[in-house]
Amino acid sequence: MSQTTIGVIGGSGLYEMEGLTDVQSVTLETPFGAPSDSFVTGMLGDVKMVFLPRHGRGHRLLPSEVPYRANIYGMKQLGVQRIISVSAVGSMKEEIVPGHIVIPDQFFDRTQGKRASTFFGEGVVAHVQFADPVCRDLSVVLADAARAVGATVHQGGTYICIEGPNFSSRAESNVYRGWGVDVIGMTNIPEARLAREAEICYATVALATDYDCWHEAHDDVSIEAILAIIRQNVTTARSIIKAAVGHLQQPPACACGEALKYAVITDPERIPARTYENLALLIGRHLPGQ
Repeated sequence: MSQTTIGVIGGSGLYEMEGLTDVQSVTLETPFGAPSDSFVTGMLGDVKMVFLPRHGRGHRLLPSEVPYRANIYGMKQLGVQRIISVSAVGSMKEEIVPGHIVIPDQFFDRTQGKRASTFFGEGVVAHVQFADPVCRDLSVVLADAARAVGATVHQGGTYICIEGPNFSSRAESNVYRGWGVDVIGMTNIPEARLAREAEICYATVALATDYDCWHEAHDDVSIEAILAIIRQNVTTARSIIKAAVGHLQQPPACACGEALKYAVITDPERIPARTYENLALLIGRHLPGQ
């Protein structure tokens, strides 16, 4: 049986994975700088796992300081085929109660251009399809796993990603609600875009922690309230991952792994050698040799 490797990117409150065997710490350098922290690799049953704390251990990095390209590239270097993103979010709908789990299937980008959002440029152009930004197969497994461990799960929905680090104003929160979004967070863009460019399946386990500041019957979002809910939700997230891994022992059979097949439109002979060298891990099998 082919080796399956699953990556987990831990958000607020999830800084380590429990239950791994053969644990190793791996420090990588990438063409896009250093990742958020060292990667932790290990086995969960028969599946190889790779874990990375998105904000670094000790939560040192602002959402816009996270080295997203280095993180995803590092996952690719380590052979990761699927990424499970664990993220704290605010609920934008009454029925998504703090403590619930959401498995979004869409993203809306409201970041402000401060984040490098593509591996491409510097002499090579690629246009990657992103209409359906998460892996449906992985999302279904995560939603089923959430139900299996007793979580209240909302399957599908739109995650709006804001720049941060401040929370929304009341006016912004109400405008976003008018757009019909389901949850609000600060980190899944450009993470999801980069995973697609790296041909890695990607899906999010979003942990609802609060009602942002729109809900008149609830207190405005605060760090104290968020941390209390996060402590509860992180335990649930770990259980979901463990339950899901048992159904992810085979390599992916979806289209995520072919996202770059026709995406690079630059004449291969005109791609600068240094750029090709930096991107060979991603594009080499589609554009072999230089």
